Amino acid sequence: MLRTRVLPRCHSSPLVLRGLRGTARWKHGTPVEDSHVDVPFRIPLIDFSAFRTASSLSERRRVADDIVDGFKEVGFIYLTGHGIQPDVIENVYKKSAEFFKLPQHIKDRVAWDDPRANRGYVKVGRERVTQSSDAEEIAALRKKAPDAKETMEIGRDWDPVWRNKWPEETDVPGFKDTMLRFFQTCHELHTIVMRSIALGLDLQEDFFENKICQQSHNLRLLSYPPIPVRLLSEEGQARAGVHSDYGTLTLLFQDSVGGLEVQNPRAQHFQPAPPIPGTVVINTGDLLARWSNDTLRSTLHRVVAPSTSKISNTDIPEGLTPARQSIAFFCNPNFDAVIESLPACVSASNPSKYPPVTTEQYIVRRLAETYD
Repeated sequence: MLRTRVLPRCHSSPLVLRGLRGTARWKHGTPVEDSHVDVPFRIPLIDFSAFRTASSLSERRRVADDIVDGFKEVGFIYLTGHGIQPDVIENVYKKSAEFFKLPQHIKDRVAWDDPRANRGYVKVGRERVTQSSDAEEIAALRKKAPDAKETMEIGRDWDPVWRNKWPEETDVPGFKDTMLRFFQTCHELHTIVMRSIALGLDLQEDFFENKICQQSHNLRLLSYPPIPVRLLSEEGQARAGVHSDYGTLTLLFQDSVGGLEVQNPRAQHFQPAPPIPGTVVINTGDLLARWSNDTLRSTLHRVVAPSTSKISNTDIPEGLTPARQSIAFFCNPNFDAVIESLPACVSASNPSKYPPVTTEQYIVRRLAETYD
């Protein structure tokens, strides 16, 4: 039975990090604390197995509340007990590395070429993620400080219009099969996490189900080649610039190198979100923030040079960062879904902040602004 509340979850009290007062059920947060403000800033670590294996609604609701609190207060969570086996993730890393090691001319055969498709290989320097929507400003940023990464973008393979761009099987044996299986695995995790969010927002558990069922997602393989540390210290330069993500959620799988930084929503400066073995980092995207009328935060983040200790403990030449791999699964609503503020998240004192928009309209616009 759902617990009664005076107000719906969307109408929350002023921001309080409950997990730091000993009352929340978060296992723990990252060791990073924000020393610039009175209340430490931590990304909560939540054991999702309690939701996946719960035998009662009340058990699921307890975990759902923790997840929604994490997204309201920080915009990011670490999820353990997510059900994706380590060997599955390691095999995706392996095949990803094999692809990025191919000669440049072979990778260029499957180059990304259309924001509506959002599929294919993106070479180093072609993308510049940013919050700007001004074409000239983005072009200047891309010229001055392009993102120091290369990616491979994969969508649903049964799309009636847009086809994935696969390398030849002889070039990377098992690549296509590995990525399609992982795509489906991530979609299934996305679906169940969205169930928990629905519960935590006082909605029916299956509220989002028919709005995210078309698998309009994007599996992104990322390779960050070694780069001179001095370049990443220059103004505006990063392995991936400051940005928010576009969809409902992002599932991020990090290697041990690190470099992800999350902006403290109060102090506005960036703090590391170090890798925690066995976890998936999950953050709220813009469309879920819009759906919730900003009850859930779409928090800015970036990828920078790893810590000095990571650099000093590698065998690469002095002055270079270590190579970094990550896997991001950008979860999206159905492309024809209309995203508008949920009624429970709107009131006379908190009117809707955004006009309705379809998933396709929003994401295609943001992608078109990002790429050269």
